[in-house]
Amino acid sequence: MSSELTRKTDVLNETDVSDAVLELDGVSKRFGSETVIDDMSLSVREGEIVTLLGPSGCGKTTTLRLVSGLERPDGGDIRLRGESVAGSGSFVAPEQRGVGVVFQEFALFPHLTARENIAFGLKEWPADEREARVDEMLSLVGLEDQHDSHPSELSGGQQQRVALARSLAPEPEMLLLDEPFSNLDVDLRVKMREEVRRILKEAGVTAVSVTHDQEEALSISDRVAVVNDGRIEQIGTPEGVFQHPESRFVAGFLGHASFLSATVDGGTVRTGVGSLPRDQIHGLAPEYDDTDIDVLVRPDDVSATPVAVADGDRSGEAAETAANGRVVSRRYLGPTILYEVELDNGDRVQCMHNHDDQVDLDTPVTVSVESDHELSWFPAEQRADGGADTTAVAGAGADGPDPTETPADD
Repeated sequence: MSSELTRKTDVLNETDVSDAVLELDGVSKRFGSETVIDDMSLSVREGEIVTLLGPSGCGKTTTLRLVSGLERPDGGDIRLRGESVAGSGSFVAPEQRGVGVVFQEFALFPHLTARENIAFGLKEWPADEREARVDEMLSLVGLEDQHDSHPSELSGGQQQRVALARSLAPEPEMLLLDEPFSNLDVDLRVKMREEVRRILKEAGVTAVSVTHDQEEALSISDRVAVVNDGRIEQIGTPEGVFQHPESRFVAGFLGHASFLSATVDGGTVRTGVGSLPRDQIHGLAPEYDDTDIDVLVRPDDVSATPVAVADGDRSGEAAETAANGRVVSRRYLGPTILYEVELDNGDRVQCMHNHDDQVDLDTPVTVSVESDHELSWFPAEQRADGGADTTAVAGAGADGPDPTETPADD
């Protein structure tokens, strides 16, 4: 099975469509000659929070606009609770889809109070029901005491909660969130992720969010769909996608990723930092015996120990012999320091150390794998550049086929 077909099949089979609120089936969107969304399929089930994660320009916001009805697809079908809202010759207007949207800039009415903003979409409701619903929403987002405040009198986090309450008030079929935390400062962003997830789960609403922030996607979502060039590269739980990426792009985009060139040798896998037990390599098929692979390690999977220069070893030759690499860069991150080590075999690997653990540049070190969990891998022949191993950082990386595929028969 080709990697492309495998990926599409996995996306379709990832969730049971019998309780799906949203289904995208082979959806495509073009702007002029440029294809922005390419044959995308996705299913989101009742009460689930799914985040579309990807770099700028990958098509995630366009996908959100297609679901909301602000754009029309050029191919495929979009269904809400089994009913087609776009495609197959049908198109349901945005206001008739029962979909709420929380915009990046919140879009609150400045002349209305928090209560009036929340009530804005409830004009057709009977007055007593409308007041009760607004009270319920104010309680849900914890703003009972700020109900008479205008947006200018509220903090960024409070404005976001008003925007969320306004979108939830009409009891939408599902909620769409467009980069919901990008306008908040770092500390408030972390707090609001937890708060928004609590609110969505307490309300029992189905939600689709889009972001380019890896930490945000991993912390708020039930499932994460990594998008690249208008296609879903991989979808799964945050833990599954992070720990077992199915392409080099996903591995690199979800965080710092280093690749150890290795050779499968019976029950062990030999790398430039020593041998690993074969059963520590996730899903390594028998067909890969006696072949070269690349093992994915994160900075917290490995450590770099300086090799002391012994008395009398003025040239440092003994230390050089004991070491398997040398520190070539360091990045101070506050609580931690990110070191990059060039190994003797040419691989480069990143190691995360406590900020008190200082290692000077050009220091000979012994790098070892400290992780006790399974490590992912990729066939060496699928390296994008066909050359030496590389280190990918968040937001970068080379696409590669599904590592679960086996080599073609000779």
